[in-house]
Amino acid sequence: MLRIVEVENGIVQGLPAADPRITSFKGIPFAAPPVGENRWRAPQPAADWSGVLKAYEFAPISMQVRQEIDPNNIYTREWAVEPDIAMDEDCLYLNVWTPATRTDEKLPVYVWYFGGGLQVGHTAEMEFDGERIARRGIVVVTINYRLNVFGFLCHPEITAESPEAPANFGNLDQQAATRWVKRNIAAFGGDPDNITIGGQSAGGGSVLSQLVSPQNEGLFQRAIIQSGIFKELYPGNRMPKFGLQLGDAELEGVEFFEYLGVSSLEEARGLDAVYLRDKAVEYQGFWGTVVDQAFSVGHSFELFLQNKRWMVPVLFGHTSGEFISTPNLDTIGDFEKLAEDMFGDDADTFLALCSAQSGSVEERIQRAAVSSIEYAIRIAAQVSADHGGDSPFYYYHFDAEIPGWDDPGAFHSVDLWFFFETLAKCWRPFVGKHYDLARQMCTYWANFIRSGDPNGQDSTGEELPRWEAFTPEAPYRMVFADRSEFSREQPSEIMAFLVQQYVKKYKLMDKM
Repeated sequence: MLRIVEVENGIVQGLPAADPRITSFKGIPFAAPPVGENRWRAPQPAADWSGVLKAYEFAPISMQVRQEIDPNNIYTREWAVEPDIAMDEDCLYLNVWTPATRTDEKLPVYVWYFGGGLQVGHTAEMEFDGERIARRGIVVVTINYRLNVFGFLCHPEITAESPEAPANFGNLDQQAATRWVKRNIAAFGGDPDNITIGGQSAGGGSVLSQLVSPQNEGLFQRAIIQSGIFKELYPGNRMPKFGLQLGDAELEGVEFFEYLGVSSLEEARGLDAVYLRDKAVEYQGFWGTVVDQAFSVGHSFELFLQNKRWMVPVLFGHTSGEFISTPNLDTIGDFEKLAEDMFGDDADTFLALCSAQSGSVEERIQRAAVSSIEYAIRIAAQVSADHGGDSPFYYYHFDAEIPGWDDPGAFHSVDLWFFFETLAKCWRPFVGKHYDLARQMCTYWANFIRSGDPNGQDSTGEELPRWEAFTPEAPYRMVFADRSEFSREQPSEIMAFLVQQYVKKYKLMDKM
């Protein structure tokens, strides 16, 4: 087993995982600490170390609001089980799980970006244990990155100081870590030319951002976007912020400096990290990826539609209980006006699809409800194909029955337990069918990471249900419910109508 390896900055020693055939290395620095003059600056090279770095424990997590264990909050109940976890601005570290016994094995590599709205989250969350994926012959890397005000603040002084990297420091951390992997993963038995990047929620959105960044040529060969690709639909729906321009974000940075009572970047960099974090929480700002014309050159979803992205295979999907988009209306008149405003001459078709012999607003709204992620995926496949895209897409829908006293349904993020195959760490009373599903999902993911095709044999020796690529002509998906089953069911009538309407408008705009 590879328990001691040499990377560009020195020698690293890992430990046997629970399965001693896997070695885990935790807390390897991939960049210099982003403190002092490195606060709000692109990640800088890590320093060399002497002796052996004992990579036995996760490094401190990124600065973020402290998660209180709240029995009424499903997310803290599910994952924030260590409220006093070590936290530090010095946070640019990564973790590796490898099954390799030699450095020349050239195993496929999976680089994972965690979610949390770009505001919270970390690699030490217990569902992100890479051991089970590593058992399938994959080198797994989970990377930390700066969040919230530390990772995404913009300000004119920052731009003036570093116009080549004026913003998106959290995304640049992800990029720097992935570049570190490309330079160093051979030491862990990985193949630097067979890298898949993946993430969920804001981590999936980060994968999308990396996928459309012009700076990432040759950096990865595949991408997995879980619950991380969205398209706004009905007015008034709360959706993640996308596509903010750098200049607008700089203005918010100026306001925040005024709130802090500082008059310069130098002063702001001198503030204590805990004080800065707490003031940012108090300020109630939201900091995320902006269009800076360097890392990000446009709205990531729009760039994806136009195939202004790295043309690699993409696996994406969502759970059944997340980001459901519905009209925010009170009266029948409001509903009819919405239809007319959104669909013009086709408003009657929309109203007919939503009424189905019922005149109540509530029932119409229920019939109009759709997944904004499914909507985005179906649009992406159609428009990308119209623009000549030829890299394969694989689409999944997670709808497993989730046990527990809270009867939560297939809520946002619950699929993490399954494809990482870490169900045994969860408090929920999962039973045999859940473990079977998790085993299959983990195998599908490992197959895709290996070759860009999720199909292959289950560990039972049987062939997994065949998962066909998603195309406009065959808009089908793998359904993960009581079992893995490929569904050839067409999208709902309302979904098909909404996608058709978007594509029609997009083609008109294309011609203008």
